[in-house]
Amino acid sequence: MPNSRGQKDACDLLDADHRAVKKMFKEYDELMNSRARSTAQKKMDLARQICHELTVHAQIEEEIFYPALRAALKDTDMLAEAEVEHQTAKDLIAQIEAAGEPDEMFDAKVKVLGEYIDHHVKEERNEMFPKARSARKVDLVAMRDELEARKEELMGETA
Repeated sequence: MPNSRGQKDACDLLDADHRAVKKMFKEYDELMNSRARSTAQKKMDLARQICHELTVHAQIEEEIFYPALRAALKDTDMLAEAEVEHQTAKDLIAQIEAAGEPDEMFDAKVKVLGEYIDHHVKEERNEMFPKARSARKVDLVAMRDELEARKEELMGETA
C-alpha cells in the first residue's frame, strides 16, 4: 500500500519481492504433487530461481534497508532477529543449490524454506515495515530507488 504521499516506498518494493517468491513456492508445491516425468527438472529450475531471488532480496535488505533502520530506530532487536533468520535461510539455500536432483529431502528443504520465509515476511510486514514508515530519519521513497538499482545490479551479475 503506498504511503500517505501516494508514492511507493522501500517497504512496497520489498513486499513485492515477498509476494513474487510466495507465488513461486506455491508453484513448487503444485509440482510436488505432479507425477509427470518433466517435473524433476522443473522443480530444480524453480528451486534455483527461488534461491536466487531470496539471495538477492536478503542482500539488498542487509546492505541498505537494515543498516538504515538500525541507525534510525532505538529498538533494534527485530533487526538482529531478521539477520539470524537470513543466515538460517542462507544455510538452507546452500543445501538446496548443492543438491544434484530433487528427492524427498530436497522437497522437504524447499518446503521448510518456504515456511521459514512466510514467518520472516509476516514479521517484516507486521513489525518492521510499520516502524520503518514511522521513523522520521528514514526516507523510504529515496531508499526504494537505491534498493531497486542494487537489486538490478545483483540480478544482472548472477543471471
